[in-house]
Amino acid sequence: MKEIFERVSIRKYEDRPVEPEKVEQILRAAMAAPSAGNQQPWEFYVVTDRQKIEALAKVSPYAGCTANAKVVLVPCYRTSGLRFPSYDMIDLSIATENALLEITSLGLGGVWLGIAPEKERIEKVDAILGIGEGLHAFALVPFGYPAESRPQQDRFDKERVHYI
Repeated sequence: MKEIFERVSIRKYEDRPVEPEKVEQILRAAMAAPSAGNQQPWEFYVVTDRQKIEALAKVSPYAGCTANAKVVLVPCYRTSGLRFPSYDMIDLSIATENALLEITSLGLGGVWLGIAPEKERIEKVDAILGIGEGLHAFALVPFGYPAESRPQQDRFDKERVHYI
């Protein structure tokens, strides 16, 4: 569980490809996430095409770091056939965090860039990737071998804990 205390947002990456087996391990970690009623509302796009990555880097004012990533993971959520549709964003959040923790575990670095619930951003990503009806982009997770490092901040605050 050390990755929980080591993970930081990494926005700069080495010019070095990420091995396919590491990408698959990240996807396995994401899909191991719990979900409401085990509905698993996720699908994942793994983007390595330079043109698509450069286009994704322009979908929001915060996505510029995507341009130098070797891989961009795009978790997506289904909008139909769900038993508990109001939990889809929660389910995707857990899966995305699992992916980020596995990225750290594998010696890689990545960052979570919010797309949902911003309708304009969702539509831009969906159009760039050709995501069909009934499936929508949730986030961008650019990752690769880190070209920067820093320690994680200790965010523990006793004042936010209440014992009853």
